[in-house]
Amino acid sequence: MSFRNFFAAARAFALVLFFVLSGFLVSSEPASALTAAATARDGNSIQLGDVTYRLDGVDAPELDQVCIDDHADPWTCGIEARDQLTKLINKRSVRCDDVGPEKSFGKRHRAICTAEGDKATLNEQLVKLGYAIAREPIKANVKPAASEAKTAAAGIWKGCFVAPQEFRSGKKDGALLGAACRSDRDKEIRAVLFPDELTMPPSCSIKGKLAVRARVTGNIGIYHLRGCPSYPATTKPDRWFCSEDDAQAAGFRKAYNCRPPK
Repeated sequence: MSFRNFFAAARAFALVLFFVLSGFLVSSEPASALTAAATARDGNSIQLGDVTYRLDGVDAPELDQVCIDDHADPWTCGIEARDQLTKLINKRSVRCDDVGPEKSFGKRHRAICTAEGDKATLNEQLVKLGYAIAREPIKANVKPAASEAKTAAAGIWKGCFVAPQEFRSGKKDGALLGAACRSDRDKEIRAVLFPDELTMPPSCSIKGKLAVRARVTGNIGIYHLRGCPSYPATTKPDRWFCSEDDAQAAGFRKAYNCRPPK
C-alpha cells in the first residue's frame, strides 16, 4: 500500500471512529424530549421514568423548608409546593424538553415540562400560583408569572420566606420576601424560618449537615443514613432528604462511616 493510500485509509477510519464515538456520547445523555407518567419529587423536581428534571426558571421551597403564612404562623411551604405540582400534573402524562445541565444539582438537567392537554407549562403555572419564585432561566420565560404572583400575594408571597437558594446554603441573614414580612420582627421571623431543629418531612429521614470539610470533595455538606454510626450523633440537622439521590443532587456527600468496608 502506498503512503497516500495508507493516509487516506487512516483518515477514513478516524472519521468513522469519530462518528461512532459521537453517537455513543449523545446516546449517553438524557433524551432531548421525554414524555411519560410523572411524579413530583419536590416543588420543582419532576421524575419521568428513571430521569429527574429540575424545572427551568423555577426555584421552589425545599421539602424541609418552613415559611410564615399571612396569619404569622409557620407552615411547611415546601411540602405544599410539591403538592401543588402534583395537583397540576393531575396523573397525566408530562412532556419534558431538556434544555441543558443543572450546574448546581449534580447530574440533573433542567427542563420545560408540560402536562398533557395544557398550553401553559408546569414551570409557568407553579410560579403563577405563587409556590415558586423565578430564577435565571436557560429558556423558560416565567418572569411575567412571577411578577403577577408577587403582586397578587399568591402562595408563599402572602406570608414571609427566604429564597430557597438561601435556605439551602443556610444563609440566615438573607432578604426576607413576601407581603407579611415585618422589619420590627426581623429576629423573631428568622428564628421561625431557620429553627434550631428542622421538622423531618414524612419519609425523609436522611440527615444533612453543612460542613466546611465537605468542600474538599466539591460538596457543601455531609449526609447520614439510618444505621450509620454517625446518624444518632448527628443532632439538629441543617437539611432532611428523602433519598440519597436528592442529597447528592443538593451537593451533599455520604458520611465516610456509612460506606461499606472495601
